[in-house]
Parts: sequence; structure tokens; C-alpha cells
Amino acid sequence: MGMRGAATWAAGLIALWAATAATAQEVQGPVVVELFTSQGCSACPPADALLGELARRDDVIALALHVDYWDYIGWQDTFAQPDFTARQHGYGHAAGSTVVYTPQMIVGGIDRVVGVRPMAVSDLVQLHRAAPDPVSIAISADAEGFAIETRTLTAPPYARMVVQVVSYSPHNEVNIAYGERAGTVSQHFNVVTSWQVVGEWDGQAPMRFRVIPQQDTPHVVIVQQADHGPILAAARLD
Repeated sequence: MGMRGAATWAAGLIALWAATAATAQEVQGPVVVELFTSQGCSACPPADALLGELARRDDVIALALHVDYWDYIGWQDTFAQPDFTARQHGYGHAAGSTVVYTPQMIVGGIDRVVGVRPMAVSDLVQLHRAAPDPVSIAISADAEGFAIETRTLTAPPYARMVVQVVSYSPHNEVNIAYGERAGTVSQHFNVVTSWQVVGEWDGQAPMRFRVIPQQDTPHVVIVQQADHGPILAAARLD
């Protein structure tokens, strides 16, 4: 190979590397918005409706986690799980607080919105969309399920991470018979039915695993900094 040929090959290699690096820097998946809500909470229906609007957006993964600490006032939430209450407490502890309440939205695992504030949520989603994800999630489907690979896109050191698989029910109507909202029909969107930790990950090498859905509902993969830190990447499996 002559000098000119070598220079052309080198230039092509540099161009390919630059294109690959640019692609990695521009990876941006949907923003995860978690709503902590309860059927027994009289202030929650507007927040439930807002989550329904967010659920229609391609750039958002909207998830409703129903908590159980309002069950004592006369109506037991049919979707509530103690694990979701514990998750909200975990976010509180990460922020230095022991107080939990509904409705509350957590955007990207780090930004907290009290009550129903559509513009604040929209602005936070745009803010998270403007920053590239530090982790990529590659998904391939087959007859049995999905093969997943997570990979870091930044230089070490890496924070400890947890990889999670979440399933949810897109839409549910519930007749509320007792409590503050007795006699009303409650509309719920993207109600989380299962939140499973696949494992911890140090980011040093790609993490590979398979997901074989056990229920006919949508699923998502979420990579999050441990101890209720920021969400680093998320992807739909449907």
C-alpha cells in the first residue's frame, strides 16, 4: 500500500471512529416518569390523567406506581404494592427526606414534582431529553422473548447500577365503592404490575441477559444508578 493509500485508509478509519463516537454521544432513549398515586387519594385523578397524556408520547415511559399508605381511609387500592411504597420512601431517603405523599412524579429518577404541574413535568422531560444517555440498551427479539445487552458509553469510573425489568397494564377503570372517592370511576394508565431487579452491574463490561415475558403486557428495561439514583437509560420491549 502506497503512502496515499495508507493515508486514505487512515482517514477512513478516523472518520468511522468519529462517526461511531458521535452516535454513542447522541444516544437518547425515552425519559422515565414515575407517578406515585393511590385510588384512595382525592387529589390524584388529575395526576392520573396527566400520566395518561404522557403515556401517549414516544419520548416518555410513563409508569404509575400505586402505594398502600392511604388504604386505611376506607378504600384499598386494587393495584397497590408495598414494594412501590418502599420505592417512594427510597427516593425520599435519597433526597434527605422521610416524607411521602401523593401525587408525586419523579422524572428521570432524580427530579421530583409535587402535585399536578404539567408545565414543570414537560420542562423536566425536555431537560432530560437534551442530555445523552450514559448507557445504551440493545434489544433483539426472538420467538421466546428478548435478548438484552447494556453497555456504558462513558469513561470510568462507573457508579454501581441496577438493571430492572418493569411490566405494566396500559389502561384500567376501577369503580370506587368506599372512602373519599366513593361512587366514582377511577381511570388509570400504565399501572405497574411488576418491578423486578435483574441484577447489579458495575459497567466494566457489557451486561447480557434474556427476558421471557410471563404476562401479556408491555415491558420496559430501566438501568438506574443504585440507591434510587438517576435513571441512566430505558427502553421498551414491546
